[in-house]
Amino acid sequence: MIIILMTVATVQIGDVPVRRVPLAIARRFFQICNTACAEAVADADLTPLEFATMAYLNSTDGEPNIDQRSLAARLGVDRNTTSLLVRSLESKGLLTQRISEADRRARKIRLTSRGERLLAKLHPKALAGQEEVLSVLEPAERDILLELLLKVIDENQHLARPGAGRRKPSSNGSTNSHKQPPA
Repeated sequence: MIIILMTVATVQIGDVPVRRVPLAIARRFFQICNTACAEAVADADLTPLEFATMAYLNSTDGEPNIDQRSLAARLGVDRNTTSLLVRSLESKGLLTQRISEADRRARKIRLTSRGERLLAKLHPKALAGQEEVLSVLEPAERDILLELLLKVIDENQHLARPGAGRRKPSSNGSTNSHKQPPA
């Protein structure tokens, strides 16, 4: 039985009670997957999102020469975050940008040969991390989990807004919504 009433349901995971609601469970699952990836790419001084960017751009099974807006959509992040990712990877010599011939406002991005080699080196370790996360499930259960997650994501695209849930900047530019009491 699935319980999604926030006031009632918790499940004990180790020593910690976790609410049995989609947001709490998804956040925990994200933490676990993100940590597995972070450990796989740490020696290369990459973040999981930088690694994901490289995976989308590789020439073997990725999409080299896509523009930043398309990359942002694939990563599920806003265009500013994508711009920061691209600049970071470019500064590390792992990708290049060029102005699109079809639309001079767009930049086409692709991995450098150094980026391709690094991705090829890290990919087996990253896959092993994902395999370890899912190893508690039988192979058929893994497929079911992924299919169900994809179904939920597909049917809720209208809620997939990068940056949603962030605090709005205050008038002084800070994202801290708590005002200091007068002295």
